[in-house]
Amino acid sequence: MFSRSRPVGHGLKRASCLYKTPSLRRGISTEADIEQARKYCLNQLRQGDYDAYLIRQFVPRSARDAYDAIRTLNLELARLPESVSSPTIGQFRTQFWKDTVARTFAGNPPREPISILLHKAIGDLSDRAGPSSTNSLKFWLLRMIKTREQHMENKPFISLAALEEYGENTYATLMYVTLAAMPLHSVHMDHLASHIGKACGIVATLRGLPILAAPSQPIRGPAGSSVGNTRNPAVLLPLDIMAEVGLREEDVFRKGPNAEGLQDAVFRVATRANDHLITAREMLKNLKAGESPGHDYEHEGEAEHVYSESPAGSDGTASDLRRGFGVLLESVPAADYLQRLEGANFDPFQLGTSWKLPWKIWRALKTERI
Repeated sequence: MFSRSRPVGHGLKRASCLYKTPSLRRGISTEADIEQARKYCLNQLRQGDYDAYLIRQFVPRSARDAYDAIRTLNLELARLPESVSSPTIGQFRTQFWKDTVARTFAGNPPREPISILLHKAIGDLSDRAGPSSTNSLKFWLLRMIKTREQHMENKPFISLAALEEYGENTYATLMYVTLAAMPLHSVHMDHLASHIGKACGIVATLRGLPILAAPSQPIRGPAGSSVGNTRNPAVLLPLDIMAEVGLREEDVFRKGPNAEGLQDAVFRVATRANDHLITAREMLKNLKAGESPGHDYEHEGEAEHVYSESPAGSDGTASDLRRGFGVLLESVPAADYLQRLEGANFDPFQLGTSWKLPWKIWRALKTERI
């Protein structure tokens, strides 16, 4: 559990044409096209999502193309509010990606790197597990895009529960895509991914706070004159938490880390993320010991969360955990951030990059502990 210090005052060619499933593999992409798409996605992750860049090498090889493609797509969508001058333009871009996903799953991907690599991953999965195995990927991808579209305007979350739902529909959903690409359909793996994904969504919001609260950069026209700003400053912390601690948006815009109540609000939000990671660790410990996870999975029975009535048994669960452990490594950057945030007395404006993160990911993999 977090502790909160209280100082005086408030001091995140072989052509793909030899495809077995025509509906999935109509698109013609050469090996050179696919390799170029891989390099593009890898470079995007290296520059824009270093956590994913580190984790990807530990994701099962069968799911790595899918991982690289969807994480690059997630990065593209996350950048939209910062790179467009109005939510309407952002919605046009999200519609483009919805259409792109539909075309890619129909076997006709646009000549665009993410689509080419995703199409390769879809075709490989179809070969391994049958055409129907790709349905989950499409479901999760479209849900993630839809959620990003709903939050295009960078409005504060109504409540902490709404922020958790956002984490479920974005970061947990990205983990579901990776599991589906293996494929690995397991109630316990999905349950772990749900808690970790919620924590990652909360952490992403905290990490983005100093960036979004800062003044936006002007958009320059051809002659160099300003034609508007990319966005208005925003504070996405849950409104119920802000009200409880007396934190006001305008104070964060004007005073930054010195805004009254900011660190108390960050502490409360970070604690919820930490609770999800603690729950995931306890679940993992129980499952590795052959015991029940300790509580039911709240999303079981929902779309794409319907599982076989007969459990796999302890041997099957242990096998699933070994196969999918690389996916659970998403918890490590979130835990690292929360630890550093606590050390900075819950002032996200003080935090930079973590030079220990690569070692922490390697240690988690070797010890199979998150």
